[in-house]
Amino acid sequence: MSEILIRNIKRLVQVREPGIDRVAGNAMAELPAIENAFLYLKDGLIHSFGTMDELPSLPTSEVLDATGRFVFPSFVDSHTHLVFAASREEEFVMKIKGATYAEIAGKGGGILNSARKLQQTSEDELVERTLARAHEIIQTGTGAVEIKSGYGLTTRDELKMLRVAKRIGKETPLTVKTTFLGAHAIPAGISHEDYVRQVIEEMIPAVAEDKLADFIDVFCEEGFFTADETERIVEEGKRFGMQPRIHANQLHRSGGVQVGVKTNALSVDHLENIGAEEIEALKNSRVIPTALPGAAFFLGLSFPPARQLIEAGLPLAIASDYNPGSAPSGNMPLMVAFACIKMKMTPEEAINAATLNTSAALAIQHSHGSITKGKIANVYITKPMSSIAYLPYAFGSSLVDRVILNGKIYS
Repeated sequence: MSEILIRNIKRLVQVREPGIDRVAGNAMAELPAIENAFLYLKDGLIHSFGTMDELPSLPTSEVLDATGRFVFPSFVDSHTHLVFAASREEEFVMKIKGATYAEIAGKGGGILNSARKLQQTSEDELVERTLARAHEIIQTGTGAVEIKSGYGLTTRDELKMLRVAKRIGKETPLTVKTTFLGAHAIPAGISHEDYVRQVIEEMIPAVAEDKLADFIDVFCEEGFFTADETERIVEEGKRFGMQPRIHANQLHRSGGVQVGVKTNALSVDHLENIGAEEIEALKNSRVIPTALPGAAFFLGLSFPPARQLIEAGLPLAIASDYNPGSAPSGNMPLMVAFACIKMKMTPEEAINAATLNTSAALAIQHSHGSITKGKIANVYITKPMSSIAYLPYAFGSSLVDRVILNGKIYS
């Protein structure tokens, strides 16, 4: 493996000692950094760092000068639907004209629209289309990503989606974690209870047999899957070695947060509709509340109450929800900007939420999410910037200049 020395870094951000796996409450406002720093990467890992005054003589095959630039750990995007067959901009126009999420679904749109398109698309075609999205998110600073199934809605097509996700992890430098989300919607032509039974009795064992999923997820929402059904499904997934991560409280007070706490889920994601009861439940757990501000923005929903969650001492995370229907962007710097602008998070809180806390939400906190000796060498170098706050302030600007993943220069 090659060695890379990044020198004259204006500010090396998110520098942590080993053992810090998440930050919560007031600690989210603290983002440790080193001014005028160096960072040395060796054999695909973070080897050492410090101030330029402390820079020792090091063997290097590549030296990068970061004068005037910041270096951050790569984003960890802990919630995406990156594998899909086609976009859904026709529904976007319907939303502009006033159609609700439920009305679009009732006319054959929504998740079932994506499922029809995916079922007609070959595995190789899906890989080709998803690779384009994977390279897109790498260029905006993402180094690790969770990818869900959920647009297959048949055993064959759910397995196909998960195989594609696994291939993305092999054919790109991204760290990929996979989630089985067969319980995303009820397909046409089958009763609700029969489909729940199929997910439990047929899909979960098939996914487990092929070792295709790290996690299991359910869309716990009115009109989709109840809290009781969610619990049944994720408990069966746990029996097959899949940790729960739950779509909770996006459109209604669905009970998803309470199920997540009860089943010891890694995270509960969305949270546009939560109140004091849900926050109190989360306070007594290790479950990580995860906001998806891109979805709230795109659908015109209320944003998750970040200030209440943080003031309750919780470890809030931020992910993109990249998908064709409700969040067609995997741009994590933009998600950080949304968190600051619409959720009133400070830049430091938002960056912690999109790196260290999302790594904990994927159970990869020991290898990703911070500048820590021994972690995977996933970092990006910004264009010249004046401060950390400039990253969310200049929303929509392309500020990622160089990407290094697994200790190799990507761009």
